[in-house]
Amino acid sequence: MNLQELYASKRRSAADCTAHVKSQDTIAAGPAAGFPLELINALSARPDIRDVQMYSALLVYLPDFLGQEQLGRIHYHSAFMGPVERMCMALGVVTPISVHFSRLSDFFGGKAVDTVFLEVSPPDDQGFMGIGPCAPMVGKSLLGNAKKVVVQVNPRVPRVTGPEVSLHLSEVDMLCEVDRPLFELPDLTPDAEEAAIAAHIAPFIPDGATLQLGIGKLANAVGDMLDSKRDLGIHTEVLTPSMVNLFEKGVITGTKKDLHPGKIVCTFCLGRTKDYEFLEKSGIVEMHPTKYVNNPYLIGRHKNFISVNSALAVDLTGQVAAEALGFEQYSATGGQLDFVRGAQMSEGGKSFIALKSTARKHTLSRIQLSLDPGTTVTTPRSDVQYIVTEFGVADLSLKSIPDRVKALIPIAHPAFREELARSAVEAGLIRTKDLGRLASAA
Repeated sequence: MNLQELYASKRRSAADCTAHVKSQDTIAAGPAAGFPLELINALSARPDIRDVQMYSALLVYLPDFLGQEQLGRIHYHSAFMGPVERMCMALGVVTPISVHFSRLSDFFGGKAVDTVFLEVSPPDDQGFMGIGPCAPMVGKSLLGNAKKVVVQVNPRVPRVTGPEVSLHLSEVDMLCEVDRPLFELPDLTPDAEEAAIAAHIAPFIPDGATLQLGIGKLANAVGDMLDSKRDLGIHTEVLTPSMVNLFEKGVITGTKKDLHPGKIVCTFCLGRTKDYEFLEKSGIVEMHPTKYVNNPYLIGRHKNFISVNSALAVDLTGQVAAEALGFEQYSATGGQLDFVRGAQMSEGGKSFIALKSTARKHTLSRIQLSLDPGTTVTTPRSDVQYIVTEFGVADLSLKSIPDRVKALIPIAHPAFREELARSAVEAGLIRTKDLGRLASAA
């Protein structure tokens, strides 16, 4: 049987590709821009299934099973929360997963799965299909214990380079066909506060540095500030639009990287159509699973590694909350701590946690005496190096508790500094005589 005949023998409708799934089955689906929307919608349309357990991450589409009329058909376990997951948490069908991204392959590889659903590229002349711009973050571990592999073939899916970025037609049990543009990020233009934070970080980044920038507008804003740098390299989870722009401007060359020189190394891409085309056509991108990219010891082998991640809140001792406030889940454990630690293992490396100083229209300080009860600590204070707001940079590395407090209060919003200082004295974190010094610093 040649490849054309093999392909034809596996081709079905989306409904037929999901007909084998039974109630209470466990399934996994490609994350983010690689989510196989049509297959999952075909599955959730079946009135006879209930309590299917699905594992994925960072939905960028709203699948039908999250609609009120289909609740109970599929329960979704998310390895990373985004706007869709947050919107649907109250429905009781989304469960957040807490796992460092450096162990994401261990998590998925150790899970018994009845069916894996993926969106892939058409097969090449040897029968290999690319698993898209997002599934490489888990790679082949997603397939390891699956009884069936079902894919939807989309000609818009880019082929990428890396060790675990494709599967062969012979590994697929069934396939259907779709033709839909990949998800594109909305406008990432930073606001004034995000631009100010990025401007504080940019001077710390030397020519020849290797960068990791987290997901979202704030981290992307840092990339927009680096036009004057030279020979930057990329070793990151997410390839951001700002990184593609910097490569096109000649700022990113990767020539100074200690690992994979001349290459951009990432685990997934969530961007614009031009960014997905860049993955396939540039010849510079290598996509590896997070078990490799997020390994702190490999990160630390790069000289001058710069890590920039965001947070929701920081307490006055330096504890960072980046995934939840109280018991309200916002994102996930992710790879923040992997890169915080890896950057500080690097010769000349630096780790930045960035956040706006306030929330809720400036009525709530993000720098707080203490985190709300139930709040998850994503990065322990003993690991934190730099905290950055629009008001400046606080260096907390190897500092005492009082010195941390005195470094953080001046970068809080001015409207909250006096209250924070007095609360810190009442809590015994600093002494009364420190109030005068903090007032003069303000």
